[in-house]
Amino acid sequence: MIVKSVFKEGEFIPSKYTCDGEDISPKLSWDKVENAKSYALIMEDPDAPSGIFIHWIAYNMKSNSLDEGVPRREKIGEMIQGENDFGNVGYGGPCPPRSHDAHRYFIRVYALDSDVGRKMTLEELREFIGAHKIDEGYIMGKYKRAK
Repeated sequence: MIVKSVFKEGEFIPSKYTCDGEDISPKLSWDKVENAKSYALIMEDPDAPSGIFIHWIAYNMKSNSLDEGVPRREKIGEMIQGENDFGNVGYGGPCPPRSHDAHRYFIRVYALDSDVGRKMTLEELREFIGAHKIDEGYIMGKYKRAK
């Protein structure tokens, strides 16, 4: 499954989508997967000083795309958004320490054979994905803040 965004695989994420800009989610799309009942998304930074840092959790998505600037609400239609490691619901853009080299941000999308009908913790969602994944894809973008 191919995931597309406003940046290409391995490119730098435009600052508009980071803590240095508007800090809004980028437009995303991915291949429609036959027999998928829903899609889930996890955005993470594996280069964070404290280990993997979660920037966005969204699941129970019925469409194979998301518009730019998804509202930071727990429920939007059937889609559910979880809490990121900033302690907020929804998207939290890249914001690595200024002293760090560029961090990598993976936006992973999973096609699932079932709906995720309730709010879940990240661990519960990962378990659910493990049991119900049909396909997956990702896009990785980088970001480095000015010193």
